[in-house]
Amino acid sequence: MASNQVSFQALHLANEQRSSYGLRYNDFARYRNHCANRTHRLRSTLKMTHGKGREFKKPPPLTMEVIKDGHLQLLLFEAERAWAYAQDLIAQSTLPANDVHAGTLRHSATGRFRRAVHWSTQLLSHCQALYAAGRFPSEHVVQATVYTLVMNGRFLRYRDDFEDALVQLSVARDLLDQLAERAVTSRDQALATLFADEIGPEIRYCAHELGREKAYDVDAIVVELARKHRGEIVDGCEAILRKLKQEGEGSGEARKKLETPMWEGQPIPVRNPELVDVLLRVQEAEAKIAAPREAAENIGTGDKRKQKKRLGSKKGVAAYDAILSALSDAEEISRKLMEAQQSTNSTGASAASTRDIQFVHAYIIYQLLSHRIQRDLLLISTLLSSHPPSGQGVVSNGKEHVDSRLYPAVVKLLETVVQSLTQIRSLSIVDESPDLASTVETRVTFTRARRCSYLAQCYIVAKRYGEALTLLQHATLHLRETRSTLSTIAGISTSGDVSYPLSPSTVDALEIFISETSLSVKNEWFAYNGGKVEGDPKAYKKPLFFDIALNYVQLDMDRLLERAGRSPSKPKEGDREIQAQPAKSRLEEITRTETPEPPARVKGGLSDLLGGWWGRK
Repeated sequence: MASNQVSFQALHLANEQRSSYGLRYNDFARYRNHCANRTHRLRSTLKMTHGKGREFKKPPPLTMEVIKDGHLQLLLFEAERAWAYAQDLIAQSTLPANDVHAGTLRHSATGRFRRAVHWSTQLLSHCQALYAAGRFPSEHVVQATVYTLVMNGRFLRYRDDFEDALVQLSVARDLLDQLAERAVTSRDQALATLFADEIGPEIRYCAHELGREKAYDVDAIVVELARKHRGEIVDGCEAILRKLKQEGEGSGEARKKLETPMWEGQPIPVRNPELVDVLLRVQEAEAKIAAPREAAENIGTGDKRKQKKRLGSKKGVAAYDAILSALSDAEEISRKLMEAQQSTNSTGASAASTRDIQFVHAYIIYQLLSHRIQRDLLLISTLLSSHPPSGQGVVSNGKEHVDSRLYPAVVKLLETVVQSLTQIRSLSIVDESPDLASTVETRVTFTRARRCSYLAQCYIVAKRYGEALTLLQHATLHLRETRSTLSTIAGISTSGDVSYPLSPSTVDALEIFISETSLSVKNEWFAYNGGKVEGDPKAYKKPLFFDIALNYVQLDMDRLLERAGRSPSKPKEGDREIQAQPAKSRLEEITRTETPEPPARVKGGLSDLLGGWWGRK
């Protein structure tokens, strides 16, 4: 009996083909060509061709003994091909360049639409016959029924028969709600929700054209019309729904269902089957994480052996890699869905579904960055736990050997954490929540403080104590900012802590660590060279400015030496005192020759007579 069973999911196949071959961007011509190619291949495979040459051979009729799932696929692709052709012709008739032929195009579209309804009705009749023979599941016959009702309802709406179209679409929406409610897997539930969202605007449009007062309330219209007419339109509808419920209860938990994502106490709707698949992968990968999230925090204090047992395993990092891989795929799928809705701006997608996919995309990015932060913190803890406790602070007396690659690696990871936190802060869902935004900013400043503290260790190893102390002072300033922000959000619970737990005790521990490190650096610097800056002061070359300034400014060297603590030596008794003369600047020492006066002009002559004319006296 099992070999006689036929499995055919009309909605699943139609959604898969539409999403993959052009309808995501409303490219009906591409999808029509794809359906034509599929029908040709199916006819060749099923040996249902019309013969070769000019001679037409009618294919043999389908009987219950020979029918397979391929025959049902052939009928579906024939319906999809005709429907796509009709939609393409309707789109061409609306172009300004085709105003002359608009009537002809609409007439051709009506004919193609009618062919699509014919093929879908034939498909439903075969599915019902298989179901009556016990060879077809109830869920699959409901999907075929919904597909036919949607196709027929859209054709009636196109012909402005809004009353019958409203009844057909309402019954289809009610059956989709039944499928979503009794779905065994999360993918089937998302598939039913997706088709329900597509026909929701069409139901609202038909109700508006009929003059209904509450045309916007789609759910109320569906409840009113579907329960009244579904028994008339669908043969044996109640019996099919009862069997659908029994099959759903008998299957049990065949697969793991997707846990509903939550944000600030509200569920996040996932309405796309592709997205459900990758989110299930994320859920399975999260279940494999052995180390608790709160153990990922490490600031250089605590029992290293316990932390190493909890965190220092390669399996934990591999688990995070699997999560990040699945989340990257989810981000790519959600981004494509969002871009498709924004670019097409189609009437089939409601405004609510558009907002939902945008929110889901931002939520997936938030989760991706949060898990990336967890992975980086786990790597930091693993690196630090592989060294002795004194390796995290100052190397005391140079006895403890620390790998020179340790601190640069930790600093690099902390820079990545800061980058991820900054990207989280720029997300719209975080920006809309002031408390969460403040929480993220607190983690940013705290991570910068940690980064400065470990960057100081790099300079300590190189015995550049001045730079190390400067970095530790910067870390102290970041800690002050962190403490100030923590005081403002104290007692406020946020939906997410970006998987980076932070408490006042953690800040206190880092502050103690930085103060002890600063004191140790000062002691080592004093023992190293007395606290002097490295380099020969005599080798210091003055800037050119000082050589130029001494040419014009009288410099009192005795006063400068006295302020520097190096007073000039006094002359001894018996020595001839040299009377100090005030130093002259180079400007005073340079004697310039005076410019000679021009010789006196001898008055008289013609020039004196004409001098009054030229302004001379």
